[in-house]
Amino acid sequence: MRSYHLDSGAGIDGLAIRWDDDPVAGPGQVLVAVRAVSLSYRELMVLRGDYVLPVKPDVVPVSDGAGEIVAIGSGVRTARVGDRVTATLFPSWQDGPFGAQHLPQRGGSLDGMLTELTVIDEDALVPIPDHLSYEEAATLPCAAVTAWNALTGDGDGLRPGQTLLVQGSGGVSLFALQFAKALGARVIATTSSPAKADRLAELGADAVIDYRATPDWPDMVRELTAGQGADRIVDVTGLLDQSLKAVAIAGHIACVGFVSDTAPPIDPRVLFASGATVRAVAVGSRAQFLAMNRAIEDHRLRPVIDRVFAFDDASDAYRYYASGKALGKVVIRL
Repeated sequence: MRSYHLDSGAGIDGLAIRWDDDPVAGPGQVLVAVRAVSLSYRELMVLRGDYVLPVKPDVVPVSDGAGEIVAIGSGVRTARVGDRVTATLFPSWQDGPFGAQHLPQRGGSLDGMLTELTVIDEDALVPIPDHLSYEEAATLPCAAVTAWNALTGDGDGLRPGQTLLVQGSGGVSLFALQFAKALGARVIATTSSPAKADRLAELGADAVIDYRATPDWPDMVRELTAGQGADRIVDVTGLLDQSLKAVAIAGHIACVGFVSDTAPPIDPRVLFASGATVRAVAVGSRAQFLAMNRAIEDHRLRPVIDRVFAFDDASDAYRYYASGKALGKVVIRL
């Protein structure tokens, strides 16, 4: 079989394809023929060498993928040859809170999905919703589960009629927009260009703020919410000082990442005065993945895909994703 390999910090030029021996499913495992993978921001961090979790040398990269089971090992209970499946990013995180015992992750300390064949533990499998293609399903394990956790994982969750603020048009933000509309919420989105603003409106955003034309976008959020602020915010930038200005009293900010090397420190007085909960979100459990897929099936949601590349052109896919031009997921088809 063919697999891509890289060392963390080696950059896109360090991505190399080679022939490896076909793996064999052991007890409780299945062999999956990978049909598609998708890129997330974490993959760029692995390339740069600044991913926050350990990455083993010569790793097969990419956490997100989907495929077909082609063989099963002994003791497998429910999976069958021919099943269409995805896999959780943190294989041991089945349910409940995240902990250090769940740190091993696909495409980091464990080999990932940018390969023709891979072995996956049965209890890390997630069935693909029937109406989704392999390409669409490949976008779910990181960005979609993160967005679902951000909206529902705090024990309260986004409710109909509430207002959600999403930042930008990356994968997490687009999934959060789609999920929020399915849950009956109002969505305000921020973006950096009129073209992206139009696309966000097409996807269901009730209001879009161009943060370049309106640098004081938190004030605009309050104006759009009759002075109350957004009930929930999915913060993908790490600029929490701005989100705290835009959130409603006793609101919820899900911090799902950061795009800046530095950010202004948070004044504890501002945090206290907001009464808001700020929660760090790192993907989600298998139970959350399954719940999210039920919602995707119920509402017939489809992930937003910007462009699909061939397996042999994986380096081009990385370069295109790193350019920031995509609005939607970048997928590699096998």
